Amino acid sequence: MSEERDLLRDTVAALVEKHASPEAVRTAAASERGYDEALWKMLCEQVGAAALVIPEDLGGAGGELADAAVVLEELGKALVPTPLLGTTLAELALLSVSEPDSETLEALAEGTSIGTVVFDPGYVVNGNIADVVIAADGENLTRWTSFTANPAVSMDITRPLAAVGATETSPLGADPGLADLAAVLMAAEQVGAASKCLDLTVQYTKDRVQFGRPIGSFQALKHRMADLYVAVQSAKAVVDDAVADPTPTSAGLARLAASEAFSKVAAEAVQMHGGIAITWESAIQLYFKRAHNSAQLLGPPREQLRRLEAEVF
Repeated sequence: MSEERDLLRDTVAALVEKHASPEAVRTAAASERGYDEALWKMLCEQVGAAALVIPEDLGGAGGELADAAVVLEELGKALVPTPLLGTTLAELALLSVSEPDSETLEALAEGTSIGTVVFDPGYVVNGNIADVVIAADGENLTRWTSFTANPAVSMDITRPLAAVGATETSPLGADPGLADLAAVLMAAEQVGAASKCLDLTVQYTKDRVQFGRPIGSFQALKHRMADLYVAVQSAKAVVDDAVADPTPTSAGLARLAASEAFSKVAAEAVQMHGGIAITWESAIQLYFKRAHNSAQLLGPPREQLRRLEAEVF
């Protein structure tokens, strides 16, 4: 990783630590727009988070997919609700055409416009707040110039979804494989969340005393946490490869590995925390819900398996 990307990671981590405590995340999720607008402004102005994938000649930071993945991974650690994922995907869609809409890209880069890409109209990330909506069907991109949006039922309060319907559309161009790019970025976010969930669990087992000693000192729990660490690090390696070289195969592998690792960590975190984990006050139940929500978005793991099997057999 480059020094610039390390600095980017550290800067985002510092903002998250200062402005996205568990209490702040809950407050942001419960707000009218579903995210902390002040933090979003800081991410855009101080970090350039929404401008990372846009070339400099179009008003962006001239970064790469890996830069956006780093930011999403750090935001994922604290389950920070932001419009970054959908906005970045909308930018990638606009950049894929021969003559990008520079005015729209500038607004997205500044964070004053919110974007999203529709893969399943029933469950659209940022769908409730987006003003730049692009649909991708694997072959073509279509911009929805007029649309309706209604909140969709989701158990994950930190990622509001919406059912979006088009009323007026215009063709944009060929689909460059946005579903694969979305899978890679989502996987990066999942790995970040899984890593933090595991850290919280390890710390809890150090603090929780039973039978006169911390429960983390029991051999059975040590083995389980070691297995979880291996699962997270293995998934991260797969995701890093996909970020560096996004292809349908690497994207499918990344999504599968990240979904399985995060779901496994979240499930074990509930078990190791005991009954407290499923109370509203606990952060663990939020990670558990995010794990299952994220695994189903963009197609559940079984669909990723079918895609990968089709390439092998």
